[in-house]
Amino acid sequence: MAKKRKKVVNQVSAKSQQAAAPSKRPLIIILCIAIFALLLAGTVAATLIFGPEPEPVDPHAGHDHSNMTEEELEAHLNGEDTTFTSETDEHAGHDHSNMTEEELEAHLNGEDASSAEQNIIDPSEPIYADITVANYGTITVELNRDEAPITVDNFVQLAGNGFYDGLTFHRIMEGFMMQGGDPLGNGTGGSGINVTGEFSANGVDNQISHTRGTISMARSSDPDSASSQFFIVHEDSTFLDGQYAGFGYVTEGMEYVDAICADAQPTDNNGTIPADQQPVIESIVIRNS
Repeated sequence: MAKKRKKVVNQVSAKSQQAAAPSKRPLIIILCIAIFALLLAGTVAATLIFGPEPEPVDPHAGHDHSNMTEEELEAHLNGEDTTFTSETDEHAGHDHSNMTEEELEAHLNGEDASSAEQNIIDPSEPIYADITVANYGTITVELNRDEAPITVDNFVQLAGNGFYDGLTFHRIMEGFMMQGGDPLGNGTGGSGINVTGEFSANGVDNQISHTRGTISMARSSDPDSASSQFFIVHEDSTFLDGQYAGFGYVTEGMEYVDAICADAQPTDNNGTIPADQQPVIESIVIRNS
């Protein structure tokens, strides 16, 4: 009787467990629904905050391609242009038909033919500087890079960059020299860069003598203080040899040096010229021939 009762109890317990087991399924279903609801809510929220993803826009929509050749259409669709008539091209409407290949290349690079040509200087060939002085004329100087390479390179770079254009000769002493190239116009200015003094007193062998027509660098008491100021010797001043860096000789236009020195009216024994009377350097053009 006891065994039968125990068997009945076990059967009841097993049925209870079987009845309890299905209760987990609704929980799983509810959990899945909840997760789906959360994902849906997140999507809606994202749409409300950031807006819907934009549709791709065709950049060529509305453009008339009917008059284009096959090559032009392909270039246009690739974002290229085969002509200079693009609305965004700064050269649009310019006539380039009469330009040489060199002029066109210089023009497209933002240069003009003269500046592009001027920048090509062969240091192995003779180098000339054409110093044009307003109301007088052009003084041509042959630069001597063999004797003063640092000085010549500095002068060529400044002139090529247009540094001297519009500056003046602020100190003129007839029978001695005329000095210019100071952006301040009073003998105290420079380019902001100093160069080594190429003369014997500074340990550099330089055989250029300060005779009539020599171009040389002005400086202060510091032997390495030369910057942009230069002078042209009016009459032989060889006492300057070994103390200043001569770097060339006038080959043409010495008559303009004579005229400038003759016209000068300095206000003191140092050759100071009033600002409104200083001869103006219109330009210094560097060339090989």
